[in-house]
Amino acid sequence: MAYETLQLEHDGAIATITLARPEKRNAISSKMTEEIVSALEEAEKNAARVVILTGSGKAFCAGMDLEGLRGMADRSPQEHIEDSRKMAKMFYSIYSHPRAVIAAVNGAAIAGGCGIATLADFTLAVPEAKFGYSEVRIGFIPALVSVFLRRQIGEKHARDLLFTGRLVDAAEAFRLGLVTEMVPQAVLLARAREIANTLLAASPTSLLRTKRLLLRYDRAAMVAEIELAIHENADIRSTKDFREGVASFLEKRAARWSGE
Repeated sequence: MAYETLQLEHDGAIATITLARPEKRNAISSKMTEEIVSALEEAEKNAARVVILTGSGKAFCAGMDLEGLRGMADRSPQEHIEDSRKMAKMFYSIYSHPRAVIAAVNGAAIAGGCGIATLADFTLAVPEAKFGYSEVRIGFIPALVSVFLRRQIGEKHARDLLFTGRLVDAAEAFRLGLVTEMVPQAVLLARAREIANTLLAASPTSLLRTKRLLLRYDRAAMVAEIELAIHENADIRSTKDFREGVASFLEKRAARWSGE
């Protein structure tokens, strides 16, 4: 299958998905959302046992493409729900993929990009990488990522990151539990493949069943929370603060919040 926003390569039992919008810092477009899901499905169909997910250029993923998001502001509530549901499907597809997923974070991973990076089973990051959920700074809401983040780092740390929108470096992300390992840029993909080969030496049945078991522990609660988050993600797009936040960011000026 041909892709517009990413590249999918196969090398034996290892599939590598590379986000390929470097001119946009690999920002998430509606097309990319769909293609990440398709690439993960294709990797599984082609018998990949490990998936490596990385970015092209200097950034891993800068989050949502705000130009595209501003263009959606006048859509209907149902259209916002449908778009939010697609985003949720992408995040959960990474988190619940039946094969092991290794994120090789080559640069900034912000907002939705931070979600993509940290929902993998292993998250490797270069020391220069930045992580954070900056949604509140642009009048948006980190709804979908919050479902996973609370489970990853606990309620207190999650509130810190989600409320402040602050960015953290790879070292702090490692201390919080968002990053598995810090790796120099020059050997990032080599280290990802080294871990992949370690996994390939294990029983594929055991790995498959172990991941499936971990997902089953909390699946019912997570599905319910994701559904709640889908509606929150969609509803905020009709607010004045959302419109102002996106506009001020794109126009490079301070936001004038109305609280509406």
